Amino acid sequence: MKIAIVILNWNGYELLKTFLPSVVNHSGDNPVYIIDNNSNDKSINFLNENYPNLKIIQNDNNYRYAKGYNEGLKHVNEDVFCLLNNDIEVTKGWLNPIVKEFESNKSLTVVQPKILDYKNKNKFEYAGAAGGFIDYYGYPYCRGRIFSEIEEDNGQYNNDIEIFWASGACFFIRKSVFNEVGGFDENFCNHMEEIDLCWRIENLNKNYKKRFIHKSIVYHLGGASLNYNDPKKLFYNIRNHKWMIIKNTNENILFNFNPFSVFKIITWITILFAFYNLFSLKFNHFIEILKGLFSVHGYKDGKKINLDNNYYLLRSNNKKPKHYVIYSIIYNYLILKKRKFSDLNKS
Repeated sequence: MKIAIVILNWNGYELLKTFLPSVVNHSGDNPVYIIDNNSNDKSINFLNENYPNLKIIQNDNNYRYAKGYNEGLKHVNEDVFCLLNNDIEVTKGWLNPIVKEFESNKSLTVVQPKILDYKNKNKFEYAGAAGGFIDYYGYPYCRGRIFSEIEEDNGQYNNDIEIFWASGACFFIRKSVFNEVGGFDENFCNHMEEIDLCWRIENLNKNYKKRFIHKSIVYHLGGASLNYNDPKKLFYNIRNHKWMIIKNTNENILFNFNPFSVFKIITWITILFAFYNLFSLKFNHFIEILKGLFSVHGYKDGKKINLDNNYYLLRSNNKKPKHYVIYSIIYNYLILKKRKFSDLNKS
């Protein structure tokens, strides 16, 4: 089996110079593709001069993550895609355990390697760490990272397990499944596209497996496209979180009068978080949080969008499948003061 390593790039000349050599050197005869989102820097010239054998797919616009991959992957024919950020350094033999797993487990659809911090290689990296989960309210967390608390890698998660979502920074998926679920939801634009995709896979077929493979290791710079402290990141996270709940559960945001419904709880949490930022004098953060909160009713850039695409949960025979392990990660974090995945109550 060959894996197509597919790197999405937009004006990433400096990142490609730094990180592409490890990908080329450690990927064997697996083809490397660059999907370029209409860069206007030196990216394409650099690739043509230094890596003439790489396959370059040029999009005619900057379609960002979701649509950028959806468009580019139409031209990739390998059975398994590895969607790789352009700020990832890979390691020798990183593909071997993943190829072996895909070949031996036909129900396997999605894989994530161990993602460590490029700047501090003894620590997990924020975006994915050792595999992702969500709680009852749809808040994501990882083995090795809960909110901003990031653990050192001491081998505590050196076991292969099933996960709920895999990080989009280094995301392996079978082409057939990617096409079956319709690819990434392009309405999301930035952030949580991979979580939504994994949730749709879960809803589509419970026999499809997603796994974390600990012997595959990569290092992620992180924050290259949108810094983790950028207030705009809060907007996308809050907006897309609610869109994800609408799409993948049977929660009704408009006609649910239960004061303890998922959306009521999420709304109050978001409002409290907004005012915490206001009182901390983070005015731009406050504004972006409110914008994310009130953009949930299916509008994007002032236009009505279709959130009816890929509704797999809203079926009479599949009303409330259990998608979570921890009921509330916020309660565990703020009230119970649990900072590590290994400390969480898994009852």
